[in-house]
Amino acid sequence: MAVKKEVAKKPAVRKTAVKKTVKATNEKTVKKPAVKKPAAAKAPAKTRKPKAAKVDFKGMTPKEVATAKGEPWINVLSVELDPENIGNGAFELDWNDKFITNLVRAGYKGKDDADLVDQWFRAVCQNVLAENFEQWEANQPLGDRPRVIGRRDLGDGRTEVS
Repeated sequence: MAVKKEVAKKPAVRKTAVKKTVKATNEKTVKKPAVKKPAAAKAPAKTRKPKAAKVDFKGMTPKEVATAKGEPWINVLSVELDPENIGNGAFELDWNDKFITNLVRAGYKGKDDADLVDQWFRAVCQNVLAENFEQWEANQPLGDRPRVIGRRDLGDGRTEVS
């Protein structure tokens, strides 16, 4: 014996109908219902930014172009190395005011612009060194990795070493 399964009925979708006049082949006018799709919700009108005046960048240095665009800019002008000790040297850097503004917003403090840039450059160098060391350390066999020894003062002249 077959068992009837009850299926939940979906609610009917209401469509708005508009009658449209259509001519048949025998020239009789027939009224045919046409389904009208509901109008799509209109997107809010976008507000347009006023276009900035076009600047001719021909003949401008990269620093002048970045400054005209309001972008931060820094460049390494030269690198000087000590021929006697290759590990010693100096970098000559150039920057624009927007770069200094970004450093101040990032929390760098100093007497003048050169101090701010020096702090930033040192931080970049430290981050590069730390990243290289972490990568080197991760690639070492477990036995060759440096051991970390932790010490904690327990008081009364006692120390816990782990």
